[in-house]
Amino acid sequence: MQIIPVRIEKEIEPCDDISKLIIDSVEIYDGDILVIAQKIISKQEGRIVELSSVVPSLLAEGISSQYEKNPRIIELILKESKQIIRMQHGIIIVETNNGFICANAGIDECNVKNGFVTLLPLDSDASAYKIRKEIMEKINKTVSVVISDTFGRPFRMGQTNHAIGIS
Repeated sequence: MQIIPVRIEKEIEPCDDISKLIIDSVEIYDGDILVIAQKIISKQEGRIVELSSVVPSLLAEGISSQYEKNPRIIELILKESKQIIRMQHGIIIVETNNGFICANAGIDECNVKNGFVTLLPLDSDASAYKIRKEIMEKINKTVSVVISDTFGRPFRMGQTNHAIGIS
């Protein structure tokens, strides 16, 4: 097995053609498995939110005061979640609308402009399928696509990567 990082030398924007960016960045062979960071998919799908545009609810304000978190982020966590599983030590573990159990509903402030956050893709499996299909159509190569995200381990030290979309 050989792992080859793919460097895309541009900031991903909504509606960028991810399959074309990948094809232009690395040689692809039949049977390759492409692992794509969730952040790229979220940015491409426009799942970026400017925090100043979020109006926190009374519930978000209350949770925020208890857990010393930005009430706008709490509001997004609530909107992106089916249910709160546990809140402890400033950590909010939820079941997301996609069915993932993770901290903060996967909302992430890293690698985006200050004052913005990314949300998880709405349907990571569909995103992976679309990229796989486009690569087949453009260069006639059969690949597998995995959308991956780093998840903390609730109430434990360390991070792990998880496949959140597969095709």
